[in-house]
Amino acid sequence: MTVTETPTGTPRPSGLDLQYVDAAVRPQDDLYTHVNGTWIREHVIPADRPIDGAFLALRDLSEERVRDIITDAPVDSKIGAFYASFMDTDAVEAAGVGALAPDLAEVDGAADAHALALAMARLERVGVAGLIGAYVNNDAKNSTEYILYLVQYGIGLPDESFYREDQYAEIREEYTAHVARMLGLAGLVGTGEGAGDGSGGDDDEARRRAEGIVALETRIAAAHWDVVARRDADKTYNPVTWDELPELAPGFPWHDWAREVGGTEETFGRLVAMQPDFLTAVAALWDSEPLETWQDWLRWRIIGSRAPYLPSALVEEDFRFYGTTLSGTEEIKARWKRGVGAVEGALGEEVGKAYVARHFPPGHKARMEELVDNLTDAYRYSIERLPWMTPATREKALAKLARFTPKIGYPDEWRDYSALEVRPDDLLGNVRRSAEFEHAYELGKLGGPVNRGEWHMTPQTVNAYYNPVMNEIVFPAAILQPPFFDVDADDAANYGAIGAVIGHEIGHGFDDQGSKYDGEGNLVDWWTDEDRASFGTRVAALIDQYQGL
Repeated sequence: MTVTETPTGTPRPSGLDLQYVDAAVRPQDDLYTHVNGTWIREHVIPADRPIDGAFLALRDLSEERVRDIITDAPVDSKIGAFYASFMDTDAVEAAGVGALAPDLAEVDGAADAHALALAMARLERVGVAGLIGAYVNNDAKNSTEYILYLVQYGIGLPDESFYREDQYAEIREEYTAHVARMLGLAGLVGTGEGAGDGSGGDDDEARRRAEGIVALETRIAAAHWDVVARRDADKTYNPVTWDELPELAPGFPWHDWAREVGGTEETFGRLVAMQPDFLTAVAALWDSEPLETWQDWLRWRIIGSRAPYLPSALVEEDFRFYGTTLSGTEEIKARWKRGVGAVEGALGEEVGKAYVARHFPPGHKARMEELVDNLTDAYRYSIERLPWMTPATREKALAKLARFTPKIGYPDEWRDYSALEVRPDDLLGNVRRSAEFEHAYELGKLGGPVNRGEWHMTPQTVNAYYNPVMNEIVFPAAILQPPFFDVDADDAANYGAIGAVIGHEIGHGFDDQGSKYDGEGNLVDWWTDEDRASFGTRVAALIDQYQGL
């Protein structure tokens, strides 16, 4: 039986919440509607989100608990100071778009494409994503070492299909108008009101420049891999050396850009180009498009990335497009919720330490470890008896399962934020400094030992994940509470709720992506051709079943 949500209240001994059962529907006719029918019929989705359900209800509870932690923190603490800077709307409005000056000065001071590439690299360090994404992770073919991955970036719509498919033509028009309004509101041209309405003057200038930005993004998007290709771990693993990078993608000052990002010939000596032909294409674009077009595009990247921390007119316009037009959300989240999110983004484990102390009793971890062990045993039992899997693949599948590392609740060691400067009266400065702090932390991993104790979610996150390069399943503290987990509940409720989450994450280790990694976390083909084909046949049957729903 599906466990529906009511995360608050006194836990039932059974662990089941039956208040939303629709008695008019027999379970043998439609189990889902029998269990959830009343909730589906009566529940109203809050205006500040496009969907709702058990995960979202539990996230609300976690968010409220985190708010209490943050508001209890002294203003002179990093947590308190960051939140104070976000909630001080008078200071944000008074600073106005002048807060963008340090970022925009980087663009304005670039006299040529080479200088602009270096400016883009410096902006990358302080949280403005540019043309090429760069992140550190375990080397997929040698998981005991870190390596830098270069990934396609540079567009403002969700993916490349939004720039080419007819079904998104209206969104493209809305996006162009949005860019024009944001340019005006940021003070780059006009006022942001009536951009492109034919009245002439600065607002039509905003429209013209917005069209140039979107046209450039369209050319960038034409080089992007689609969402299916991006999922292929083999195709996206393309190692290149420091010396090979300029040969792969001539026209862009790769070495100077890399140094300005914070790398060296030693730390960036070997990289992974996830979409190598994207790098080739955008390097050629960089060399051929007018400097003024690239400058406008980078100004837009700055405005878009900083919008949540700017005066209300820009915040509202940013939400109007990304929240309402793209996602269908009617209302922006309350400012305190956005402030909580900003603090968590900058100081997540500092908040997490307090969250665990308040809301995660030690007994929860021990009970969860037992559940994970039992679910792992059930997987082992199933793999041992798969009729279609050959002994050679089965042996390696069981070896991988035996090496699964569960992480439950919270990390054994917490991040140290002592070097991060936070001021209660400087919101955008705090955003820049926290981004630079995180950037340095990530690049600092290169050349060092892999930290197998690191977490990629905070304890207060209502979610879970499987990490293929570490072969680990991770369950943060915040998901380990009703309706998903109740230490006092009947086993049936826990196996039906958090057990489904555990099984889901274990399953990622053997799905279309995870199955390409071995027990050490390396991208290795450990399947026989026969078994891979059999697996593909079964996946295809499942796809056909879902397409028929």
